[in-house]
Amino acid sequence: MASSTAQIGVTGLAVMGRNLARNLARHGYAVAVHNRTAARTHALVDEFGHEGTFVLASTLRDLVDALERPRRVVLMVQAGAPTDAVIDELSPLLEPGDMIVDGGNAHFADTRRREEALRPSGVHFVGVGISGGEEGALHGPSIMPGGSAEAYESLGPILETIAANADDGSPCCAHLGSDGAGHLVKMVHNGIEYADMQLIAESYDLLRRGSGLSPAEIADVFRTWNTGRLDSYLIEITAEVLAHVDGDTGKPFVDVVLDQAEQKGTGRWTVQTALDLGVPVNGIAEAVFARSVSGHADLRAAGRSLAGPEAFDASSGTVAPDDVEAALYASKIVSYAQGFHQIAAAAQEYGWSTDLGSVASLWRAGCIIRAGFLDRIRGAYAENPALSTLLANPTFAAEMGEAQGAWRRVVATGVTRGVPTPGFSAALAYYDSLRADRLPAALVQGQRDYFGAHTYGRVDREGTFHTLWADDRREVTS
Repeated sequence: MASSTAQIGVTGLAVMGRNLARNLARHGYAVAVHNRTAARTHALVDEFGHEGTFVLASTLRDLVDALERPRRVVLMVQAGAPTDAVIDELSPLLEPGDMIVDGGNAHFADTRRREEALRPSGVHFVGVGISGGEEGALHGPSIMPGGSAEAYESLGPILETIAANADDGSPCCAHLGSDGAGHLVKMVHNGIEYADMQLIAESYDLLRRGSGLSPAEIADVFRTWNTGRLDSYLIEITAEVLAHVDGDTGKPFVDVVLDQAEQKGTGRWTVQTALDLGVPVNGIAEAVFARSVSGHADLRAAGRSLAGPEAFDASSGTVAPDDVEAALYASKIVSYAQGFHQIAAAAQEYGWSTDLGSVASLWRAGCIIRAGFLDRIRGAYAENPALSTLLANPTFAAEMGEAQGAWRRVVATGVTRGVPTPGFSAALAYYDSLRADRLPAALVQGQRDYFGAHTYGRVDREGTFHTLWADDRREVTS
């Protein structure tokens, strides 16, 4: 039986778990490691044992016995039932004050359920969102922990040490609130990621089909954009993907890839949760639906004979890259605004003390949606923590105003050319909905009252009203 010498344990040594354990060891922590397949544990130590101190554990009991108190056990196992199974086996081995840390892509509602179930035992359950993929896990991810303040006091310094650092040197890790707050923020991160990727893909499609540029030429456009306000990880890698040539055919890589995008479900979770909270995230939703449409091969095959405008003809004019850049920037800001609105609504619903400025701060490095303008978003919430929408910040509002002419031209060009732009269009519709003096929801309320007596409010006096539509349209106060 191992002596209690390790400061933290990791069970589940697939790529993410292995790299997270290596990251911890590289930063001087003694790490107890366990995997149900013992060969994987031995392989980690044999190959990377020189990077730090690893303590091999053959069983979960050995893992627990190897840890100093309070014990910190990180689960890097498959979300869902496998996570529950490990918790059920592990929790009886722990004592009050110990911590089970779920670093997987769990649904935040599962994290809330697990934390509530373990709370009477005194064992802390900490849901931690980790973004950055396998490279981030090794070199420094963006870390989004929830859980109790007491647990973070013990666990937080370790997580902050292994997290990515922003340009100002601060760690991309912060306590985001109790129970499921961390996994909710990670879920919304992924929803924004869906929207960001869709908007970038639409930009590529418009430049190629609306300007006749080749993938290599569009790669150069993206490289230029990455030196300006669109500076971000996703813009950077997009240029690399577009510039890549397939070794077998000599064709642009993007032309030999099947145009059916897959998804693991976190985007859907974001939209489903937004519906439950009553928060409009139509830009994120359209990105999820766009992936869904791409995957319905039979549906698309059936629609290919539908009429549409003529194919691209340079003589009829081209889409200006500068216009697309402005539309992309404005639409990206809308996606982030919707995501932050959802996080704020969830924090209010579940009683979390989530600071939106901290969320922006910990997304500045390590994660997939890291971008230059996140520091400005952090500053916007630091200046006004009660900001109802990012679009109301004077600086961002001014930029949106400057971009909206190009944005409208891009959406109109997509419509007239038959190039689908669900992300751009949804973001613009959201922007226009927020700035409208009145929305046609007034008519919807009238319809609801007519067929269902659902009542309505009035602009000229307080109260709730119903019109007796079958009785000479007489109005009564409810």
